[in-house]
Amino acid sequence: MSRLTAFTMPKWGIEMTEGVVAEWMVAEGQAYARGDVLTLVESDKISNEIEAETPGVMCKLVATPGETYPVGALLAVIGDEAAPGEEVEAFVSAFKPAGAAGEVAIQQTAPAPAASSQPTAKAQPAPVSATPPPGLAISTAAWKRSQELGVDVASLRGSERKGRISLQDVEQAARPARAVGGGQPVSIALSTTHLDVFFATPLAKRLAVIHGVDLAKVKATGSRGRISKADVLGLVERAVPAARPARPPGVDVEVVPMSMMRKAIARQLTLSKTTIPHFYLRMSVRIDALQAMRQRARESVGQAPSVNDYLVRACALALAANPDVNVQVHGDAIHRFRHADISVAVATDKGLVTPVVTAAETKSVAKISAEIAELAKRAREGKLKAEEFQGGSFSLSNLGMFGIDQFDAIINPPQGAILAVGAAQRRPVESEYTLSFATMVQLSLSCDHRAIDGAVGAKFMAELKRLVEAPELLVGG
Repeated sequence: MSRLTAFTMPKWGIEMTEGVVAEWMVAEGQAYARGDVLTLVESDKISNEIEAETPGVMCKLVATPGETYPVGALLAVIGDEAAPGEEVEAFVSAFKPAGAAGEVAIQQTAPAPAASSQPTAKAQPAPVSATPPPGLAISTAAWKRSQELGVDVASLRGSERKGRISLQDVEQAARPARAVGGGQPVSIALSTTHLDVFFATPLAKRLAVIHGVDLAKVKATGSRGRISKADVLGLVERAVPAARPARPPGVDVEVVPMSMMRKAIARQLTLSKTTIPHFYLRMSVRIDALQAMRQRARESVGQAPSVNDYLVRACALALAANPDVNVQVHGDAIHRFRHADISVAVATDKGLVTPVVTAAETKSVAKISAEIAELAKRAREGKLKAEEFQGGSFSLSNLGMFGIDQFDAIINPPQGAILAVGAAQRRPVESEYTLSFATMVQLSLSCDHRAIDGAVGAKFMAELKRLVEAPELLVGG
């Protein structure tokens, strides 16, 4: 009998709750080798190719490409060899999601039917075994406690050395989830709780709320009688054909649905602009000395960090001197960070991504430059790890390379501030009663007034200006 395994929606980072199966790379019934790409899964911020850890056969494709599925949902059934259809269907029917454990493949072997003519005795609770099964890295106390609490240790990742599961790991897994933060979470998502009685996809429910569609009147054509996105949109098109605006003669309009990343950006920035009291501090800084330093570095070693790399280093040192700006806001609590973890905005084909340079105050400009280049490359390829773009205590967004003189950026919650950088321009400046030209850059600091006062932000900007205009202070680290 084939050993069947559930292929489920993975979880990348604590913020991921759902994902989209963008494309299947292996057809149903097809055999694959170790390392072959099985599917492409997209979350809010990244898209990843999921490779096979062992050779096998794609016994059944459950998930439909383009549809959204919660973490832990069954996407496909795989096996070490081909399996009869009735065994696969029995496996799918018996599958129970393991919550948000976040494993890509959760092993569940299909149960074999009992061959006995005797009447089935009433099932008795399994006795508590004193010793764990061979090969399982778990302490004896943790194993016994897991049976008492009903915790599935197969879904746990041990915190001890070499992944050994401890008693604390088991008790932590048995506790109910707790909300983190001092205030109530703010959500702008459409509520679909009242639609839980219908067998429909999450996207179909959201579309029903948006368009005012009664799901009781929708004919389901999805798998196993489930209402799909197409079912809801089909009813909308038939019900309101005149609601579409007429296209001007000779003008073609391309309707592009938002990607998962664009939707996440829309939710995040709408939340920020509507719930965070922004205020802005603007300042011009002179970068002639910084450009001269870069030129000397280019002449000596053939290359030099960018102005943006120096600005990241300057922001890190200014945050170290002004820790009240190096904060996140969580409800009624302000989290002050020990290190300057700076999120650097990177434009990609799918939207804005903010990879994080951690502890930037401890790194040289050269190291920061190399790290940003590598993070930006993988951000554009959609290969960032969750921990590489989540978190951060401060953000920097630079549109100077596009010729933008000055702009005000929207704060990336829960961070408390973001610096916007404009283009370098030659401008006349007055110095000691004489007029000369200097290369100036416009900086704008957006602050969350709930956590940062004007004077605190002004001290940060003054320190930042001092560091940028005396770039020898940025060397080292």
